Amino acid sequence: MLFSSIIFIFYFLPITMLVYYLIPKEQTGKRNIVLLVASLFFYSWGEPVYLFLMLYSAFFNYFMAIQIHNEQKYGGTGRRNLLFTVVVDLLILGFFKYFGFLMDTITSITGWHIHYTSLALPIGISFYTFQAMSYVFDVYKGKVAPQYSLLKFSLYLSFFPQLIAGPIVKYRDVELQIDNRETTLIKFGEGSSRFILGLGKKVILANALGSLYTEISSLPHGQVSVVLYWIGIAAYTLQIYFDFSGYSDMAIGLGKMFGFVFDENFNYPYIASTITDFWRRWHMSLSTWFREYVYIPLGGNRVKVHRHILNLLIVWSLTGLWHGASWNFVLWGAYFGVLLILEKYVYGKYLEKAPNWFRHAYAIVIVMVSWVFFSITDISKALSYLAVMFGLGKVSFINVTALYYIRTNFIILAVGACVATPYPIEKFRELYRKKPAVGTALVFAVLVVSVAYLVYGSYNPFLYFRF
Repeated sequence: MLFSSIIFIFYFLPITMLVYYLIPKEQTGKRNIVLLVASLFFYSWGEPVYLFLMLYSAFFNYFMAIQIHNEQKYGGTGRRNLLFTVVVDLLILGFFKYFGFLMDTITSITGWHIHYTSLALPIGISFYTFQAMSYVFDVYKGKVAPQYSLLKFSLYLSFFPQLIAGPIVKYRDVELQIDNRETTLIKFGEGSSRFILGLGKKVILANALGSLYTEISSLPHGQVSVVLYWIGIAAYTLQIYFDFSGYSDMAIGLGKMFGFVFDENFNYPYIASTITDFWRRWHMSLSTWFREYVYIPLGGNRVKVHRHILNLLIVWSLTGLWHGASWNFVLWGAYFGVLLILEKYVYGKYLEKAPNWFRHAYAIVIVMVSWVFFSITDISKALSYLAVMFGLGKVSFINVTALYYIRTNFIILAVGACVATPYPIEKFRELYRKKPAVGTALVFAVLVVSVAYLVYGSYNPFLYFRF
């Protein structure tokens, strides 16, 4: 079930909200049961079989965290149980997400023809697995006490707003909210507005920009040009931001409607002035997860230079692999790892002295190039796309087709570029504070237009659902 669907907006959400708010706010336990049942129904809507996999993950990590805590309480370290838990979690994730990739890689290297049955990837498995692992790690480190209520832990892991595509929520950030959270009319209104604006990002901007990129990348080679392919990747650059940040906005808004407060997942990444800055702003919950549970345990930057470089390469290769079972994602992650190393040890000090316009241009071009490898799983095709972007081979700089796409899509590209900066949102917030009626009317207009797009538009799932 998609947030951006008629079924969710007009059936699932209103019914869940009605039942939830009919229960007095003092009876948090009963409200938690409503949310858990709704979350399990939400997940099973599209993949009822894989509901049992998620439930197993919840029970297994719940049980192992208690085992680790009990062992430590009686003088043990809990390391064996921690290692066992991590291995099981990664084996489950690896089997469903990477088994086919592994078999294909062995086939390409050895020439053996290994026949296997492709399994559908359980939606959200990367997200809820990482959440479960972060909880177990935090119990092991003593950052949180184990949750002895299986119902409460299952709610944490399966809560439908952030279940399928994040943000990745650490248990310690919502531990107190599970038992004691505030639901007010103001909070509900803020959450509703956030959800609607996120919906608008997805169905009005991301879907239109995605269609533009698909059209351009599907054109025959004889019609392409340097400018045209830059227009195409610019469209994808905006699409993936509005698609994923729109989902995060909806998740954060939904959480607030039920009284939960989640951390932000995006902070206007396209205004970044370095790649380091970009990754402080993009998918912040994932970056934080890898920094806290992989990078720092490896030694972080408190090691010798050669080891620090290795740590960065390991973390960013894993980050790439997390996004998908394909070598293009590994290359995408390693690409960023190398750039972060270069910024740290080679040209970062010179970049700091450069004009702001140059630093922003540098960052956005680097990021746009990265999205080529992200969007095209075939590395040879990705390299061909890049070759055209940089004018390599027999390709024109600009042609009639490029002029056509500029003329017909200038508005959506310009609006997208503008909305990707803080200026429109800050102006809207200022307007909402000064003239709440006008602000509410604008939010309602976004809702009406979004619903119209849902009714008359085509099905277009969130990009991050495949991860």
